Amino acid sequence: MKNKQLIMDVNEKPKLFKWIILSIQHVFAMFSATILVPILVNSGAGAEVLSVPVALFAAGFGTILFLICTKGKSPTFLGSSFAYITPIIAAYMIGGIGAVFTGIMSVGLIYMLISLIIKMTGNNWINKLLPPIVVGPMIMIIGLSLSSSAVSQIGLVEGGFDLKNLIIAGVSFLVAVLVSLRAKGFLKIIPILSGIAAGYTLAVVFNMVDFSLLNQAKYFAIPNFKFPFIHYNLNFSAILTIVPIGIVTLAEHIGDQKILSSIIGKDILKDPGLERTLLGDGVATFFSAFMGSSDTTTYGENVSVVGMTKVASVWVIGLAAVFSIILAFFSKFIVLFATIPAPILGGISILLFGFIASNGIKTLVDNKIDFSNMRNIVIASTMLVLGLGGAVLSFTNGNAIISVSGMSLAAIIGVILNLLLPEERAEA
Repeated sequence: MKNKQLIMDVNEKPKLFKWIILSIQHVFAMFSATILVPILVNSGAGAEVLSVPVALFAAGFGTILFLICTKGKSPTFLGSSFAYITPIIAAYMIGGIGAVFTGIMSVGLIYMLISLIIKMTGNNWINKLLPPIVVGPMIMIIGLSLSSSAVSQIGLVEGGFDLKNLIIAGVSFLVAVLVSLRAKGFLKIIPILSGIAAGYTLAVVFNMVDFSLLNQAKYFAIPNFKFPFIHYNLNFSAILTIVPIGIVTLAEHIGDQKILSSIIGKDILKDPGLERTLLGDGVATFFSAFMGSSDTTTYGENVSVVGMTKVASVWVIGLAAVFSIILAFFSKFIVLFATIPAPILGGISILLFGFIASNGIKTLVDNKIDFSNMRNIVIASTMLVLGLGGAVLSFTNGNAIISVSGMSLAAIIGVILNLLLPEERAEA
């Protein structure tokens, strides 16, 4: 039965022209965030760890796999998550691309295992494992741990700054803010892309854009896929750096499915069920890493598109996924984004990373977390200090050194503290 508030229901197929336009809208919504993940990872690692074309291909392919696993009952688009940026950089430093992709494939396999456990036992245990007091600080750490990257890209470091860089970063930031606050309709859902466009235009005027790579690039090219045993060997040395971040994206996944459920008037966590949505996410993440990309996770931007347009058709989501796959082969278009000057990304990242951190605070506020309760203070403060203080816990296994650091360590300790510190003891 169609939800009266919806213009188009989950299984409703639109007419061709409307179908194309609505699908392109979803592509724009996910595009800027998806391409920023490999760009920021490569910038932080000082090498090409991830590829923008492969990320676009993986987002589209992963979304199709998700729709199949959920029997076309959840209008969800998947893409690369910002939560994995810092862990991927750390994993690359530990064991190269083998460690990165082995860790992300492991997250996908764990999601599949959890989906099987949920199918057999139900999902109440997840709420106990990941309450808001753990999820909130975890989300804050994601945004705040990336803040130094944004500042360095702008050039606001000791030793002075370049005025042109500061102006470009400021314009990119302000345009993105104004669009998100004042724009209406479709423009309102692409503030990041709007800010990048404004900053890029100004950078061209300042003669700060190098078009040499664009001129040399082919119009079409096969994405630079990286497969195990062909381009790298499996490497488990950084698995504890990456896998705990799956806790964060798991919480994000559940939250997005709840929001979609309220929009379409059907409980997705019951039909097709959390076990199927999580299975789809896990399968998509595994194959994304298998072909040489980051994880795939549900995209809040695309959930917002569904909410704003009231179009929940999985046919629209599916065509958007096909467009994302096709776009991965347009190399000249992809190289255009490689010419974006660092100050533009820095200005946008101030808003983006700050928004992520603020969502962590919002999680705590919305769930009315009581910070007069010492138990909550202990969990949140411990996670923040470990996650932002550069804490590292290393183990030696033969010749290999396994490290758990920053965000991953904070996630593990937060879950443990939540299980070991009962409410009754804290109140006493």
